[in-house]
Amino acid sequence: MKKVSVIGAGNVGASTVQRLAEREVGDIVMLDIVPGLPQGKALDIMQAAPLMGYDSNIKGTNDYVDIEGSDIVIITAGIARKPGMTREDLLKINGKIIKEVCDNIRLYAPKSIIITVTNPLDIITYEVYHCTGFDKKRVFGMSGLLDSSRFAYFIAQEIGCSVKDVDAMVLGGHGDSMVPLPQYTTVSGIPISEFLSQETVDRIVRRTIDAGAEIVNLLKEGSAFYAPSAAIVSMVDAIINDSGRVLPASVYLEGEYGFHDICMGVPVKLGKNGIEKVIELKLKQEQLIALSKSEKSIRSGIEKLNLDIYKKAFLV
Repeated sequence: MKKVSVIGAGNVGASTVQRLAEREVGDIVMLDIVPGLPQGKALDIMQAAPLMGYDSNIKGTNDYVDIEGSDIVIITAGIARKPGMTREDLLKINGKIIKEVCDNIRLYAPKSIIITVTNPLDIITYEVYHCTGFDKKRVFGMSGLLDSSRFAYFIAQEIGCSVKDVDAMVLGGHGDSMVPLPQYTTVSGIPISEFLSQETVDRIVRRTIDAGAEIVNLLKEGSAFYAPSAAIVSMVDAIINDSGRVLPASVYLEGEYGFHDICMGVPVKLGKNGIEKVIELKLKQEQLIALSKSEKSIRSGIEKLNLDIYKKAFLV
């Protein structure tokens, strides 16, 4: 029986726990610093079990000791964006929150695989990698899978086809510098250029880049959580079932795509041990330039984090 812990009982965390429970992935822990919040949401989700037909065990808690022995830890803790805010605006606040989270994961779940969700995602993933000292295969971010799902939905909507037939790929940072790849995006194996004009593809690419902000502006308070939680659970499924799925994730790079000491979205093979392989795609010159700009944007945020102490402690 696997144990999955979700840090943060906000909309993303609670939606993730609900989806995990419905899939009966194993024992689930939902942790938050707000007294009563994870306990109340856990009880609510469990009271739906007889109606929905799942036999899952969810423990809501404010104590990190309850994540002890977790196989997978999902970090959703932190504040969400508000209209006008970028993901990078969240860095100062969420960066401090993540340090405490990492300290407790190291203490209570030292063998776990960590999936980061907190924004700014690529920068936070980098922080978690260095703060925990875990193997790079066991620390990665959810972003690229979410961005690719958004890209796929917009394409299906434009063509009028089933979303099941669209396979999309988005690389780079989870933000304004993301790099959607139309040449690696297909409908039942057929390139989208057979269905859509370049002008339409460019418009969809732009909407994909702005997709998170579009939802933030519509909601007025908070940010997306249904699609992010679906992306998280897809990753959990790939790990638990050792399926070897190929999907985009924010991972620590050591020379892949020409980048070093940074976390950003690239295609990976995901299985029971985490990241099994980073897949390097052949990119067009303009996409390489865009990916380089994405890397610079992420690195600018990383430079604002004081991680020297963690590097000295864990890197050899």
